[in-house]
Amino acid sequence: MRGLTTVVAGADAARFDAALTMANAQAALGARARLYLHDSAVTLLAPGPLLAMALELGVAVVACQSALAEHGVALPDGVEAGGMISLFSDLGDDRLVVA
Repeated sequence: MRGLTTVVAGADAARFDAALTMANAQAALGARARLYLHDSAVTLLAPGPLLAMALELGVAVVACQSALAEHGVALPDGVEAGGMISLFSDLGDDRLVVA
């Protein structure tokens, strides 16, 4: 099964929840799932059941390194800092979704 890479483009909680739900479903099926939080989306990184489930299922959750600094957000356990260039350099044949 092809992987799924989802970019959360803004600080919309409903879209973030939908992106987490899609990533969790993908990971539960045994396929690669990555979630990238771009710009203000990093402000949504608060502990919660969907994020905890994503990390438990092995979803790679990546937060924009520049945005973390810009918005003063601390990196939660299990979430890695990264950038759009590294995300795309490792995209492979993943399906790309923007939420």
